[in-house]
Amino acid sequence: MVRRLTFAVPGSLTTPTGGYAYDRRLIAELERLGWQIDVLDLGEGFPWPSDATRAKAWLQLSNVPAGRMIVVDGLAYGVLPEAVLQLRVENPLIALVHHPLALESGLSLQQANILHTCERAALMAARGVIATSEATARILVADYAVPADRMVVARPGNDPVPPARGSTDGIVRLLSVGAIVPRKGFDVLIAALATLADLPWRLTIAGDRGRSPQTAAQLDADIARHQLADRVSVLGAVPTEQLQELYANADLFVLASRFEGYGMAYSEAIVHGVPVVGTNAGAIPDTVPAGTGVLVAPDDASALARVLRHLIENPAERQTMAASARAAAAQLPTWQDTAAIVARALEGMT
Repeated sequence: MVRRLTFAVPGSLTTPTGGYAYDRRLIAELERLGWQIDVLDLGEGFPWPSDATRAKAWLQLSNVPAGRMIVVDGLAYGVLPEAVLQLRVENPLIALVHHPLALESGLSLQQANILHTCERAALMAARGVIATSEATARILVADYAVPADRMVVARPGNDPVPPARGSTDGIVRLLSVGAIVPRKGFDVLIAALATLADLPWRLTIAGDRGRSPQTAAQLDADIARHQLADRVSVLGAVPTEQLQELYANADLFVLASRFEGYGMAYSEAIVHGVPVVGTNAGAIPDTVPAGTGVLVAPDDASALARVLRHLIENPAERQTMAASARAAAAQLPTWQDTAAIVARALEGMT
């Protein structure tokens, strides 16, 4: 039997974020399992698409043959409740939710309420919902009225990699990976590091600067204001090979996220055997196993600074955490595991 579906994404599938990386890899692994997948680009600007983009997205979705399953990335699915209600009559609809839209940082109360209302209505109409973490699934059941028996959790997978080498010159290399958007908390990270000028560290930030130009400009201004330009490198989005090299050379991974629906960069650091410093927001406590990192409250620059100071000054503790990370990496799912979970779920939802 030919297993075929349409996978709808908002914009280009090559967009350099964790959510799109998940979509790309899931599609590739499902195709290896024999699925035939048609990728549909719904257009740019989600979750606030223009009227023209919204109309074009509806036209494309309505042209999918009746009876064919449609998996829609949550960045678009959550703001298309009217289209969902019409499509569900003839097509099994599956929502893939990386994190609830209303929990994005930087939204006004009105914007958050609009997104919550839209996404709740859309998710209630789904044949099934795939979440990328147990924490996100709990939120969707509790706050979005998604029936638990329609929920499937498929955590991001990981590929085996050599353990990180780290630095050898006495300077502690810090690595932060994530799109430059308010939710990632780079303002908090720079504020924390500004108090550690007496310590030997360098920070590299790798992440798309185009998602929120205002946030990127503020990050540059914060670095200049604290006179950290000689210590902080902001690279923008980098190719996969370069990102792997950054992990290989890192001594500590640090990301001060205000919320994560999973946090693929955290798990990637753990796979490389790099100790993690992060926050306890969203799914991060589920993503970072005990002993592999230290988590503080979001938006607490002082607590973040204290943890960073302690770990920068104590290489033996970093080595212990790195060993725990390497051990934990062996227990993380592979991308083949993730695809197998999704494939079974899709077959059960047809």
